Amino acid sequence: MSGHRIRTLRPDDADRLLRFEAENRGWFEQHIEPRGDAFYSQDGVRAHIAQFLDAHAQGRMHPCVLVDTEGAILGRANLKDIDRQAGTAEVGYRIAAACVGRGMATEALRHLIALARSDWQLKQLCAYVLPANAASARVLEKCGFRREAYTVPAREVARFTLALRAL
Repeated sequence: MSGHRIRTLRPDDADRLLRFEAENRGWFEQHIEPRGDAFYSQDGVRAHIAQFLDAHAQGRMHPCVLVDTEGAILGRANLKDIDRQAGTAEVGYRIAAACVGRGMATEALRHLIALARSDWQLKQLCAYVLPANAASARVLEKCGFRREAYTVPAREVARFTLALRAL
């Protein structure tokens, strides 16, 4: 896709990230669990970024953003709960409502798969999807993830996994 790129989250993304999250809050809350109100402030977003970058430095996460040519954030994609010993991680992504249907979620997920293989040498990825988020389930399946039977007490989610082959 032209007009944007995917890169690792940076501390100077705070203003852009707050704008992205606030503008898309209603959209995201239709598909994923909502964030608390405290997140939607300069301090909240700065603390969020600091936490994610600290986890990245510790090898537990790889936070990414999709940015346009002007630097505006169009989406996010994360490898999280990285366990290098087990060779596993969870993937997560969110794309701005205005960008849905352009293949960005698929591109972001493929980027995470490539990072998992090349930078982290992982063996398996997983993702969790709420039943109302059929589009995300389709993206996962398009990228080779398989749906598993999975139950979480007090909420319904689908678990998807992808076994990574060596390059």
